Amino acid sequence: MVSLERPAGAELVEKINRLRQERRAVILAHNYQVPEVQDIADIVGDSLAMAREAAKVEADVIVLCGVRFMAETAKLINPDRPVLMPDPNSGCPMADMISLRELQEAKQRHPDATVVTYVNSSAVIKAASDICCTSANAVRIVESVPKEKPILFVPDQSLGEYTAEQTGRDNIILYPGFCPTHHRILVEHVEARRAQYPDADVCVHPECTRDVRCLADVIGSTSQIIRHVCESDKNAFIIATELGVCHTIRKRCPHKTIVEITGLADCPNMKLNTLEKVLWSLEDMQHEVTVPKEVAGPARKAIERMLAVT
Repeated sequence: MVSLERPAGAELVEKINRLRQERRAVILAHNYQVPEVQDIADIVGDSLAMAREAAKVEADVIVLCGVRFMAETAKLINPDRPVLMPDPNSGCPMADMISLRELQEAKQRHPDATVVTYVNSSAVIKAASDICCTSANAVRIVESVPKEKPILFVPDQSLGEYTAEQTGRDNIILYPGFCPTHHRILVEHVEARRAQYPDADVCVHPECTRDVRCLADVIGSTSQIIRHVCESDKNAFIIATELGVCHTIRKRCPHKTIVEITGLADCPNMKLNTLEKVLWSLEDMQHEVTVPKEVAGPARKAIERMLAVT
């Protein structure tokens, strides 16, 4: 017997689309989201790209499918519009590795240092910083700081280490935070994949450890890796970053071979967002993200200083 029932996914998409129109909402999804959430989104990109694109869109509501610091960043750039998180438990372990007290103590130990903060951090940490950076522009941001000025780089030690290597700066003080997902990518994973695909480019995110970065053909942010694959004449690529990026690349480059580095490169926090939760968020306008005014002002300035440089 043939069932005439439509798949549940199709029904969810239909309901989301109807509510999206009724609410005049825009749905943003990070590249690390599950494929079906990426596919329903109006904009797919990295954290800063999502927030900046949202500012250009005429919409009354922003639904951000990512983790909390991304929703906070979107709120900082779009202060007059509600920003909803489909799952309020979607946090970032690296962002949680530094508290305001720990940053203040580090600043007391290094009072002359300029605090450069990775955008993968909470609004409270951004507010206590001098300038923000992304994985794509960290080198440029660090180069904008006078060479004689020490830099306290928080919270990602791997990105900070990579930035120090690229700039030749020996006065960068690294905070010991890291991304658990990228640190699960090991040398043996790269070597095994390269043995399987000897002609493939190995594309590595700078949040990976130094020994993994040393095996890369290309080191870049999420957006830089995607751009490299799309523009390269090569046909095969080993993607050493969170698995969700592979879906983004396959949609853009369906004729190319995209190889996931390891099944361990999966961020469980990113994967908390589902189509059902997107629908519930729109239905009830629930899980709105707010940033206190006393935090939002200085945090926004740290982002604006970054944008002025880049």
